Order: sequence, then C-alpha cells, then structure tokens
Amino acid sequence: MSEAGKVFDLFQNLLMRDKTIAFIGDSLGLQQFNSLMCMVTSGVGGENLEFQHVGCEYGLVFPLGAFRPSGFAYRFPKTNTTILNYWSVNLCDLVPINDGSGDVAMHLDRPPAFITKFLHTFDVLVLNTGHHWNQLKFTENRWVMYVDGKPNEDKRIAEIANAKNFTIYSLVRWLDLQIVSHPGLKVFFRTLSPPHYLNGDWESGHGCENTVPLSNGSEVTRDGSMDQIVEGAVRGTKIKILDITALSQLRDEAHVSPSRFDRNRSDCLHWCLPGVPDTWNEILLAQI
Repeated sequence: MSEAGKVFDLFQNLLMRDKTIAFIGDSLGLQQFNSLMCMVTSGVGGENLEFQHVGCEYGLVFPLGAFRPSGFAYRFPKTNTTILNYWSVNLCDLVPINDGSGDVAMHLDRPPAFITKFLHTFDVLVLNTGHHWNQLKFTENRWVMYVDGKPNEDKRIAEIANAKNFTIYSLVRWLDLQIVSHPGLKVFFRTLSPPHYLNGDWESGHGCENTVPLSNGSEVTRDGSMDQIVEGAVRGTKIKILDITALSQLRDEAHVSPSRFDRNRSDCLHWCLPGVPDTWNEILLAQI
C-alpha cells in the first residue's frame, strides 16, 4: 500500500471514526489542514470519498468584505469524521471596541471565543501561532492589548514578544484545566514553522535561493525544541508538543516561490503542497 493509502486507512478507519480534528491558528495552520485533507482524500479509495461542507455548524462563513473566510469544516459521512480549520492568528479573544475608533480589544488572557464555544465537540485540537506577533500586524489590525478585561498597563507584557509568550502560557493553562472535563480530548501545540528569509523578511522583499533538498544536513541532532516558548508552556501539562521547527528548517528549498502575493519574490514562509506539512501530519497521526 502506498504512503497515501496508509494515511487514508489509518486516519479514516482507526483513528478518527466518529471524531473531529480541529486546526486553529494562522496560515501555517491552514496549510496543515489543507495537507491533511489532501492526504486523506488521496489514499486508496480516497479519490471516491464523499465529504460534506459543514462550516455552517460552526459559524464558519465568509464575512462581507473579508479577505478570507473565518474557517472551513468538512465531514466524511462514511466514517463520521470531521476536519476543520479556524482562523485565529494570535490564539486570543478579539472583540471590537465599541467606541467608533475601529480598534479591537485583544484579550491576551482569554482563549478565542470559538474554542470556548466548540471545545466540547473536538477530539483532537492542533494549535499554532507566531508569525503575526509583530508591530506591523498590530498596526494594520488595530489590536489593543487587554488583560483582566481592561487595557494592559504592564509595560513588560506590552512588548510584543512578551505578549505572545503570555498568551501562549495563558491558553495552555486554560486548556490543561479543561481537559479534566474532556478526558477524550487530545491537544497539540505545534511549534513555530521556520521562515527562511535571507537579509530581510516577508515585508522587505528578500528571499532564499536554495533549490537543493537537505543542503544543510539531513538530521536533527539538538536536544529540546527550537521553540522554547511552546516547549516551556506545555511542560508539566496534558498538552502535547508537536515539534516541527528543526526538522522543517532542513527543507529551506521547499517553500512557495514565487509568492502568490508577489510574483517577483519568493514566499519563504509558506510551504509547497505536497510537502513539509505532510510530515507534520504524519508525526501528528503517530502521536494520536
């Protein structure tokens, strides 16, 4: 049986019958979701597998004027398996401030409302965040940090890197408490997907030119995760780490190039599919 066939058989018939797997995070979470959908439907028999759009059950719609839908959800009737994605780039609750300013309260210590509402329906939850924690995104989206229901006054937390860490730790602690009431739930926090920009970043137009697979080595020899924040946050909890940073860094030739946003430069943040996110899902399924 092919690798795709093995994934299809394992996922559909052994692991996820009558279950729901949710990917919640940014565009890299969406890529992992897309990867799994392709892997499941590309296996032996998968090409004939029927699935239904069930986004309306989760309020996943395409708001008028929005750049992207709030998420996707598909159900496979044959096994009653649901795979969904929800767009929450910073994994905290965002609430428009009703003062006419257009600002959005970013409650760093509160999980996204989507998670609190639908957590009881999930059997596997995969989280990620990281690349939207920068000043440009805060300015573009008019995010205002809130803690304890009011504007943040802690200067240490006001630093964006510290705000990210605070949010990750807060969410992990909350989920660790929720698992007691949801004993069948498995939660994974995926580590940061590495960018490979040289002499710049996404906004400054720089890219990477490597086209040779594994040119920087073919194995990970380090102890511990490169994403020390996620590793530290989940330590001692019932949340599992999905550690993909170091192994993904070995595949700096596997990014989308040129970018679909800019045909004149490489997108050294997102991945080609099929590709690296398939490996993330193979590791996820092994841990499930």
